[in-house]
Amino acid sequence: MSVRAQITATTAVLVLLALASAGVIVYSIELQRVMQANTAAVEQELAEFAALQSDGVNPDTGEPFEDASQMIRLFLSRNVPDDDELLVGWWAGAPRVRSPSDDLTDDPSFRDTVTELAGEGGSRRLQIPERGEVLVTVQAVGTSNEEAALVVVTFLDRTRAGLRATMRTYAAVSLAALALITALAARQSGRLLAPLRSLRETAEEITGTDLHRRVPEVGNDDITALSRTVNGMLERLDSAFEGQRQFLDDAGHELRTPLTVLRGHLELLDAEDPADVAQTRDLLLDEVDRMARLVGDLTLLAKSRRPDFLTLAPTELDGLCRTVWAKAAALGPRSWLFDETAPVRAEVDQQRITQALLQLADNAVKHTGPGDVVAIGCARDAGGARLWVRDTGPGVPPEDREVVFERFGRSGDHHGGDEGFGLGLSIVRAIAQAHGGDVHVEDPGDPSGDAADDVAGDGERTGRSGACFVITLPPDRMRG
Repeated sequence: MSVRAQITATTAVLVLLALASAGVIVYSIELQRVMQANTAAVEQELAEFAALQSDGVNPDTGEPFEDASQMIRLFLSRNVPDDDELLVGWWAGAPRVRSPSDDLTDDPSFRDTVTELAGEGGSRRLQIPERGEVLVTVQAVGTSNEEAALVVVTFLDRTRAGLRATMRTYAAVSLAALALITALAARQSGRLLAPLRSLRETAEEITGTDLHRRVPEVGNDDITALSRTVNGMLERLDSAFEGQRQFLDDAGHELRTPLTVLRGHLELLDAEDPADVAQTRDLLLDEVDRMARLVGDLTLLAKSRRPDFLTLAPTELDGLCRTVWAKAAALGPRSWLFDETAPVRAEVDQQRITQALLQLADNAVKHTGPGDVVAIGCARDAGGARLWVRDTGPGVPPEDREVVFERFGRSGDHHGGDEGFGLGLSIVRAIAQAHGGDVHVEDPGDPSGDAADDVAGDGERTGRSGACFVITLPPDRMRG
């Protein structure tokens, strides 16, 4: 059975049990109330007769009753029985008067019962054919020498008939309500489970080469939350597969040239010439080193999408920048500066941020000459934190400020001495985005964002364009 059918069937069964239980309880309570009403009605008849009997005076003549039969006749003439009652005057061993007229008094079991009870009185239930269950109550007349009694007969089946009619109406209404509730449950469960059907259909349509399908998110309930979670999972899977595809494409594209070089030199190698062998060996080792570095960079970019790429810990960014500044001074003979910063504490991966800043510093060295300024610093602002590396080199043209962060992307006027693969800034961006931030290029004014002057180490304007690469971290990374 489908989930919708199970929900509908469960709802129908529960409603049926609830209605049936309510009907049984109501019937039991009402039956007890009806029986109590019948008992009260019989007791009232007997109490009125007992009052007349204790007075012993005929209210019509003011004289004492001549015999029991006169008393019973007078009582029956003054009382109108209910629809489910029969009043019988009994004396001389037989029913002598009845109100209303009824042939029940001819039934042998009725006569035998009244004969037994006429002397002392009492009640007994009888099962009369075609009449059902009846309650026979006998009140003996004690003021007469003859055996006489008032008999009150209650037709219990006739009393219950009204209650049964009410319960039949209740059953019909309950069945109609059950049908309506079941239909509504089927419709509502179908509407609520529609996102699950969409989820199943989407999952069936997703293949290893197409992960772009998403489950529609409608409403604000648990199923919508599930759809949102599945879409997030699909986003991560799509990103992971896309990273793998891009890694394979990039590796295949970039390794093709060095492999061709290796093959060509090996084919032309003169094994008998030691000088040619040594020269070819050095060239091939250099190409292998380049391929190893390329594979390492591509692997790092692929890992940047994994959840375990970062190891976060609270870090003092100004101290981290001072450490990077000290390490970067060995990259080349430049005028290395450390910009003044305020204490900034953030939750970051210290090794990854160090790697990104050193990559930016190495990039600055490649695009500057001896004596040019390369400065490192960090600051906090309303948007989070900023870490930068600025230089007084030729700068990055505005049209290339996005291209340089793409894989294998290069500026149109890149420095001729740069023999990299164009992956360094892609790695910096991957590290920044893994922290929830980003990296961009801006003019090297005041890197903290408060001014727009190009500043050299001695505080004088350089007059050169330069570039400032800024890593931004979001506010939720800030601590303290």
